[in-house]
Amino acid sequence: MTEAPSDRQRRWNNQMPPDRAWKSRPGVNKASRVAEQDRAAGGRHARAVDIGDGRYARASIALRLYRSTRRIRAYLRWSQDGDTREKYVGEVDAATRAVNLALAWSMAHAAGQATDEVVPPESQASSPATRAVMVANKGRDTKPELLLRSALHRKGLRYRVSVRPVHKLRRTADVVFTKARVAVFVDGCYWHGCPEHHRPATKRAEFWQEKIAGNRARDADTNASLNAQGWAVVRVWEHEDPEAAADRISGIVRSRLGES
Repeated sequence: MTEAPSDRQRRWNNQMPPDRAWKSRPGVNKASRVAEQDRAAGGRHARAVDIGDGRYARASIALRLYRSTRRIRAYLRWSQDGDTREKYVGEVDAATRAVNLALAWSMAHAAGQATDEVVPPESQASSPATRAVMVANKGRDTKPELLLRSALHRKGLRYRVSVRPVHKLRRTADVVFTKARVAVFVDGCYWHGCPEHHRPATKRAEFWQEKIAGNRARDADTNASLNAQGWAVVRVWEHEDPEAAADRISGIVRSRLGES
């Protein structure tokens, strides 16, 4: 049986809520905070605030402890036209932050403060959840890229990031060793059709099959074009161990520089 809000709020009458009920763990990075909000809301598409004219802002829930009243209050926060906006959602008093975030998101949706993002008619996505994943797909500085770059740096290698190996060729590599003429691409398993981890879409299957096939054809063309101009191309799948990939790249770079 679910407790009524008035019954639950008595929980903290005689004691201070524990930190785990509202405070984020120290050292949590931005990606982890985003994932936490996504889980609590039920998906990134469910973190939308309708700001009019068919536009949506991505919101987050902030939990704050008011020590004078021993209450944890939840606020919906988002950015709109360069300003941070905020709405009070209500009080929560579960024993953990994860549950309190989920409660707050449920309250925000029930009150009409938050909504599910609607897929625009021109979007290629088949659902709000799919569109949220597509929008969140970053063009650079993804986690696999950052891990690989860190591994390469530890091996004493220096490189350029997210540049065209050949200026006239409109293809941007994730890591470029200009002197050795080595271009590295970190490929996502889904978007580039990884033979080990790619799982074909069940909705709009033909469209996505053509999309992935087009990406793979473009990858092959990029490899051939760069090879023809004297560049070595290294492709690293996002699932690969970054240290092993860095060893492979290091060997190629040092070999082309004539180092032992």
